[in-house]
Amino acid sequence: IFPEYDWVREIMGEKLEEADVTMLLDNGVDLHSFQPTANDILKIGTCDLFIYVGGESDKWVDDALKEAVNKDMKVINLLEVLGDSVKEEEVVEGMEAEEEEEGDEEEEEGPEYDEHVWLSLRNSQTLCSAIGEAIEEIDPENADVYKANVKAYNDKLASLDGEYQSVVDNASDKTLLFGDRFPFRYMVDDYGLSYYAAFVGCSAETEASFETITFLAGKVDELSLSTICTIEGTDHKIAETIQMATKDKNQEIVSFDSLQSTTSKDVEEGVTYMSVMEKNLEVLTQALK
Repeated sequence: IFPEYDWVREIMGEKLEEADVTMLLDNGVDLHSFQPTANDILKIGTCDLFIYVGGESDKWVDDALKEAVNKDMKVINLLEVLGDSVKEEEVVEGMEAEEEEEGDEEEEEGPEYDEHVWLSLRNSQTLCSAIGEAIEEIDPENADVYKANVKAYNDKLASLDGEYQSVVDNASDKTLLFGDRFPFRYMVDDYGLSYYAAFVGCSAETEASFETITFLAGKVDELSLSTICTIEGTDHKIAETIQMATKDKNQEIVSFDSLQSTTSKDVEEGVTYMSVMEKNLEVLTQALK
């Protein structure tokens, strides 16, 4: 996906031209609905380093790795790197229940983890360090270059993390309300924010019930929230419906970018992980005013 693709580009730095770096999810398709092509499987099987998230959405990866031709390939599973800091998906009060619960015995196998780990600037530093180490092992001659690039980039991430913390510390209101899916659990937990949302982050649901709309509109009124949040995309119908169900009907609708539909066309236009997270900071500032 885009975040780790961009991290690799930052870590490679001046050596980027000597590498072939591929972003598999390059047509705006969501992580949760991605299916690799035969070409993708071939590319994965011959690469030196394969990086993936490692949650429910990546069940196809095991089979792809079994087919790998390059037996020396390094594989980074983001959830494994983060270990105990990975969070289970959380259902909060008022959230729409997932419909596929009935007869889903497989769910008993274990908890479903929140895959959106890249939306924490603190996680990102840990993940960039792990990616840097793998690249150093593949190309030890240039290890010093990669080490320096990881340090410089992690310093930028830490600085932006400090800006987020400062905005939250200075906010009188510390609750976000999403009329949408909620992939920002790692972000809100980093800064001690509360949240309400229509759906969990990995939900496939697109229609919110009357009860969910009523509950969220009631929360907007109860907490006197001046904004209703959404994620990237053009359809903000649920947020608009919540707005119309509130007492004042005048809340601003603001949109966070969860970096799930960034394409190489966006990259050509200068979009980076940092630029999106900086924009998200502006949206957070607006949402907490």
